[in-house]
Amino acid sequence: MLVKDLPTGARLLFRVRAHNMAGPGAPVATKEPVTVQEILQRPRLQLPRHLRQTIQRKVGEPVNLLIPFQGKPRPQVTWTKEGQPLAGEEVSIRNSPTDTILFIRAARRAHSGTYQVMLRIENMEDKATLVLQIVDKPSPPQDIRVIEAWGFNVALEWKPPQDDGNTEIWGYTVQKADKKTMEWFTVLEHYRRTHCVVSELIIGNGYYFRVFSHNMVGPSDKAATTKEPVFVPKPGITYEPPSYKALDFSEAPSFTRPLVSRSVIAGYNATLCCAVRGSPKPKISWFKNGLDLGQDARFRMFSKQGVLTLEIRKPCPFDGGIYVCRATNLQGEAQCECRLEVRVPQ
Repeated sequence: MLVKDLPTGARLLFRVRAHNMAGPGAPVATKEPVTVQEILQRPRLQLPRHLRQTIQRKVGEPVNLLIPFQGKPRPQVTWTKEGQPLAGEEVSIRNSPTDTILFIRAARRAHSGTYQVMLRIENMEDKATLVLQIVDKPSPPQDIRVIEAWGFNVALEWKPPQDDGNTEIWGYTVQKADKKTMEWFTVLEHYRRTHCVVSELIIGNGYYFRVFSHNMVGPSDKAATTKEPVFVPKPGITYEPPSYKALDFSEAPSFTRPLVSRSVIAGYNATLCCAVRGSPKPKISWFKNGLDLGQDARFRMFSKQGVLTLEIRKPCPFDGGIYVCRATNLQGEAQCECRLEVRVPQ
């Protein structure tokens, strides 16, 4: 018979006795104890196909590499990086009877390198090597400069980024912006060289240029930008601006529409309006019974194209009185006033 589920390593004696209708006979025992041994099976790593090539992860992503294996009794698992034992809390190893897992919660560039896992049972072993590459966005290109400007064209040149993000640079994105609007437009995408010519520029306008570097993760967070605008001159013609006689347009403040006395109902927002002109633009102040209203939150003051408005939020009878609007500039001062009556509804 086959005796199963015995503890590995135990030393056991076995005996057998025969039975018939008269009862059991004398037992016969094994002369020596029998040592229970597990059937020896060579250790063998079953490296998945997707782990046999370079394993790429982005900075901040988790790394979870599971490698099944076989072997009896249970193999001893050892991980190393660049020939050195793994250390640190950021890289953890989890082993089970049938697989081993290398786990990194948030990958960093320093985690890149060659890892080796080894199984050992007595004097038998098996190894596997994994190459982990942690990639990030590249830094911007370096030393962008304008080589030449002619006609409708500008020639640019730059150097590759100092940091490629630990992976190949896929190309560059070139953009231009008119100095007047500073809106950026893409001129070239996925451009592989480090020099280019930007065409179809408008004569007389000034332009800024910037270049982003790209890799498999994405574009660089910042761009290399020209410091000064590049102007596109019209060939053979020099523009001389005409001279004009300087005129003095300064004017003391004057009210073109004065305040008008009003009677309003308490509890409903009320407004007082007037219009003023003057150069330079006058400074406006509002007063009630001689007190400056600039710091009172219940009053809001608006000024648009010379039209002045004072809004009184939910006035009460106490808000009645003489209101004055005063306009002041370097040339002089002007003011107008009105009376506001606040009635309580019957």
